[in-house]
Amino acid sequence: MSSFNITEAYLKFLEDDPDLTMPIAAIESLVTMLRVKQPSTSSELINLVKSNIEVLKSSISNAISLSAGCDLFMRFVLRNTNLYSDWESCKKNLVENGELFVQRAKESRFKSAEFGIPFIKDDDTILVHSFSRVVYQLLLLSKKEKMIRFRVIVTESRPTGKGYHMAKLLQEAGIPVELIVDNAVGFVLHKVDKILVGAEGVAESGGIINHIGSYQIGCLAKANNKPFYVATESHKFVRLFPLSPNDLPEEINKLIASQVPSESNTDVALNTPLIDFTPHEYITALITDLGVLTPSAVSEELIKMWYD
Repeated sequence: MSSFNITEAYLKFLEDDPDLTMPIAAIESLVTMLRVKQPSTSSELINLVKSNIEVLKSSISNAISLSAGCDLFMRFVLRNTNLYSDWESCKKNLVENGELFVQRAKESRFKSAEFGIPFIKDDDTILVHSFSRVVYQLLLLSKKEKMIRFRVIVTESRPTGKGYHMAKLLQEAGIPVELIVDNAVGFVLHKVDKILVGAEGVAESGGIINHIGSYQIGCLAKANNKPFYVATESHKFVRLFPLSPNDLPEEINKLIASQVPSESNTDVALNTPLIDFTPHEYITALITDLGVLTPSAVSEELIKMWYD
């Protein structure tokens, strides 16, 4: 029991279920840790959760959405420990409620997608950046259940290349899709009706932390009067307040050395951030499991989540 490793448990959850998001895997790992460790007092419980969250956050790089899940679970634990007068009832209900919490979080992707269906219209051309499970679910529901006819343009999303994965899934679902290089966004924007992206995290201001390149697409969308929608889950709301695109915490916005071969035949490594921040003024609306929100409504929802 004492050998339980929170990072190994987290990675195993992600490996076993490729559709699992980072925050849900983090919450599942923490619920499993409580079941295994069996803390004997509420203070031991809180210290256990805090220490395991610290280990998880420090061991996974660029994990903004993981941090959101951990913080939300910490709030859930603190709230639940205050609900019960005796420790045994608290311990039993905490694990049971934790499992229910995970189940509801898993369902949030489908809820977000359902709220987004009215935004997809016949004959739309939709620009999508990188891969997002919520965006994919939304497009799939629009095609399969509502029989809406639309086409999608997907960026290749370097340096991760996640756009290729998104394009493959859309093609397999029978959705007309075109893959473009990231630098072609400005070139194709005139024929795009709207932009749809996911989010690694949603800041208190309503801005989003997402795959690198999202910010410049937001700028182009605003300059060309194109709606810029974000489809995401509320468990990715984070208590961060970046003031500008380069104002992310240092531990989040780490530089990575990409393994992409250099085309200029030099030995210089390609270094690039994996994520960027798109301020709220570039975002038309956030499509979430709580409903369709304006960016300014995000801080109100965070207040409800943390202080109600």
